[in-house]
Amino acid sequence: MPTAITIRKIDGNPGQVWYPLEQIKQPNVQPKEHQVSIRMNAAALNHRDLFLRQHLYPGVTFGIPLLADGAGVVVSSGSSPAAKKWLKKRVIINPGSGWKDDLEGPEDPKGYAYLGGTKMNPVGTLTDVVTIDVSELEEAPKHLSSAEAAALPLTGLTAWRATVTKSGNCKPGRIILVTGIGGGVALMALLFATAAGANVFVTSGSEEKIEKAKKLGAVGGVNYKKEGWERDLLKQLPKDRKKFDAIIDGTGGDIIAQGAKLLRPGGTIVSYGMTISPKMPFLMSAVLQNIDLRGSTGGSRKEFADMVNFVSNKMIRPIVSRTVTGGLDNMEGIDSLFEDMKSGSQFGKLVIEIAKEVGESNL
Repeated sequence: MPTAITIRKIDGNPGQVWYPLEQIKQPNVQPKEHQVSIRMNAAALNHRDLFLRQHLYPGVTFGIPLLADGAGVVVSSGSSPAAKKWLKKRVIINPGSGWKDDLEGPEDPKGYAYLGGTKMNPVGTLTDVVTIDVSELEEAPKHLSSAEAAALPLTGLTAWRATVTKSGNCKPGRIILVTGIGGGVALMALLFATAAGANVFVTSGSEEKIEKAKKLGAVGGVNYKKEGWERDLLKQLPKDRKKFDAIIDGTGGDIIAQGAKLLRPGGTIVSYGMTISPKMPFLMSAVLQNIDLRGSTGGSRKEFADMVNFVSNKMIRPIVSRTVTGGLDNMEGIDSLFEDMKSGSQFGKLVIEIAKEVGESNL
């Protein structure tokens, strides 16, 4: 029987509880006509997984495998030709359901449902085997290792929609600020924007992370812990450009007030998360400058395909901060990745190697 990692219920209030990880056995599932079964090689964490363990995420469900990101090899299929063609292929999984191709948002009346840990979607990637419809698959980009491929789906999709679809500024010559560099989405936003020819600047509370971002293509950056960092950042812009075109932000807080100082009139703030607080004041100073605030979360199935194709064509490699080996039995190692995320020490994605792929060392 396949093994999976989920969370176990204990008493505690949201934000104070810390649900322990639990290893469970799942029944063997034979793929239906248009389904395949995937032997998972790797899976990766997102901030939503941290929030699930703290009961700060809607629909927390016990007994559902955790995680939305994963990569593996198709080992069995249903009877349809569409399913059989995926046999033996290395794949990544669309990290959510309910959203086909509408640019504005999910078509499903129930909304968008991420994989992993909730009743909205019973599939999670922190398991030996995932059985899923073939419509949710993309071939893993051939230049990526299994850890890198597992690091791509949700952060890549979130960054793609925020940076490419929503900002309208992911193009040559535009000047973009990506805040909080070091997280998976922020790093993918940096990689997408620089690959498209934009000039990207970053913020971080860590000088080390800023320097790492510069090595990945960032033009410059500032430490937001320093007083007057906004002025220092504007001084780094080219002489013919005084303000930014767009800000890609996942923290919230006072980003509107900061944006009013940093953005040109008509500039755009794309918010893909609010890790500081669930509230974010919109100020009159932003109104007077015609600044747009655009919310962005997840992405459509079409955007997922477009993103994977872009990664393949541009040979982009997601940044992996740390990988733990030992499979699903290494509960202590898996738990330590959550501690990395808790502390904010990571630079890139946190990955669990579930099973080593044959030929992995040659990638």
